[in-house]
Amino acid sequence: MKIVDVVCSEGKTGFYFDDQRAIKKGAKHDGFTYVGEPVTEGFSAIRQAGESISVMFILEDGEVAHGDCAAVQYSGAGGRDPLFLAKDFIPVINKEIAPKLIGRELNSFKELAEEFDKMQVNGKRLHTAIRYGITQALLDAVAKSRKVTMAEVVRDEYKTGVDIKRIPIFTQSGDDRYDNSDKMIIKGAEVMPHALINNVEEKLGKDGSKLLEYVKWLSNRVKELRTCECYSPVFHIDVYGTIGAAFDYDTDKMANYLEKLGEAAKPFKLRIEGPMDVEDRQKQMEALRDLTSEIDKRGINVELVADEWCNTYDDVKFFADNKAGHMLQIKTPDLGGVNNIIDSILYCKKKGIGAYCGGTCNETNRSAEVTTNIAIACGADQCLAKPGMGVDEGYMIVNNEMNRVVALVNRRK
Repeated sequence: MKIVDVVCSEGKTGFYFDDQRAIKKGAKHDGFTYVGEPVTEGFSAIRQAGESISVMFILEDGEVAHGDCAAVQYSGAGGRDPLFLAKDFIPVINKEIAPKLIGRELNSFKELAEEFDKMQVNGKRLHTAIRYGITQALLDAVAKSRKVTMAEVVRDEYKTGVDIKRIPIFTQSGDDRYDNSDKMIIKGAEVMPHALINNVEEKLGKDGSKLLEYVKWLSNRVKELRTCECYSPVFHIDVYGTIGAAFDYDTDKMANYLEKLGEAAKPFKLRIEGPMDVEDRQKQMEALRDLTSEIDKRGINVELVADEWCNTYDDVKFFADNKAGHMLQIKTPDLGGVNNIIDSILYCKKKGIGAYCGGTCNETNRSAEVTTNIAIACGADQCLAKPGMGVDEGYMIVNNEMNRVVALVNRRK
């Protein structure tokens, strides 16, 4: 089966692009938008609509395979590629990439994905969002040529050796961490609620008391609303480095506080993502490694999840090799080609580290579907409900795709 044409269309993502530098400099909310001028190059406003590009491959038999090029919410920040605007990058795809795709045989996803993920134009690699979308479309195209699911292509080409079955879905609440937690409980989300604890004074509390009270409330709320004691979700809370900031980045002090959180969460398991951010890759690994070791030594009921400074496949290997965290978030758009997501999950499993197939609220339904196939084909420990900052849309997309794929695979057994 060959690709006979490539067609692009502009799209919107499930959230927004935010100028992180402007926000860190003190930009204030005005309703859902921000007041002030953008700082990061390419932004026309501090918050603007997220954009995507659907890349569609027309196949010889008339089938259409597609993937979505999308970038993270905080584009252009932390060394990431610049703001991803459709009008700027559709011409690049049409001129530089499409001619190299048309006429190609769809024999191996792995080989094609690695080729286009490494492709350079004028001595530079393609924008991560382009590599993300192109390789999604390649995976879909190979699956359509073989008349199987994308998950089966990944399982077979990478010899993952796992049964394709449901894995836990992690839902994110945004700032509406109370009402959205109720939604998660009603829907039976296996991992919840993210909670967006990104400010020490307002959300964590200077002494950590606000988050501690929230965890107590969450534990009681699950017990109050669940219809069966068999429902026992994992609490996974992203604190955006605030615990480190509140407790002077002191390992013992942070561990003492985490122990309190773990007790408050009982009888439920607790994960804390991004406990500190020391703004340096090497130092971040060391800080997270040392805190993970201390947590294990004390037998505290908390798992730590690496986020900050763990962005690329090389970062994933670096953190996993040093046991910097019990679980690593694999931030799907930041890795470029989806082949790197596969390699990252499999590397974590090889090292005995939890693999969380994550991403960003600023993705699309298509990128969520494709990465869900990858997550279950590789046996990831959990998969992010995305896109959107909430429960309903992201959970629906990921849950339904997961169930469709499992049903189709089971039909062929």
